Amino acid sequence: MEQDQQKWRKLDGTRIMQPLVDEIRDAIVREKTMGHELKVCIGTDSQVKGRGTEFATVIVFVRKGKGGFMYINEAISGVKMTVKERMLLEVSKSVEVAYELNRLFTLYNVDMEVHADINTNPDFKSNHALKEAMGYITGMGFEFKAKPAAFASSACANKIVQ
Repeated sequence: MEQDQQKWRKLDGTRIMQPLVDEIRDAIVREKTMGHELKVCIGTDSQVKGRGTEFATVIVFVRKGKGGFMYINEAISGVKMTVKERMLLEVSKSVEVAYELNRLFTLYNVDMEVHADINTNPDFKSNHALKEAMGYITGMGFEFKAKPAAFASSACANKIVQ
């Protein structure tokens, strides 16, 4: 399912007006031409606010040793859900983006990880979704990262929904 390109933006607020796949291809070609070695981390975080839940999905490009940049997609859901349901919806949003872009990353030899904002400590409520999230992400053939290594979701996307 192709993402609605009108919802994607850069960190500076610039809206992505072309299809996401084209934007990401252009970014990869530009960065590779400049000699950067890239890794991509995709993650989603959410925050319950009143009766709704705000979601932010990010595509973080890491220029190994030289910083990075990211793309952001925000969405709001009015559906009430449990913590586990919310965690799995976050993972689903990240996997959908990873699946859409995976061919590009393979074609251009860019490593990709899917980050889940799920705590590996069983004392946290989000941990109840850990096994399902890990199974979903790895079952799709993607590399899985959870907290504390999941910076795309727990740091980058988190800053958007706060």
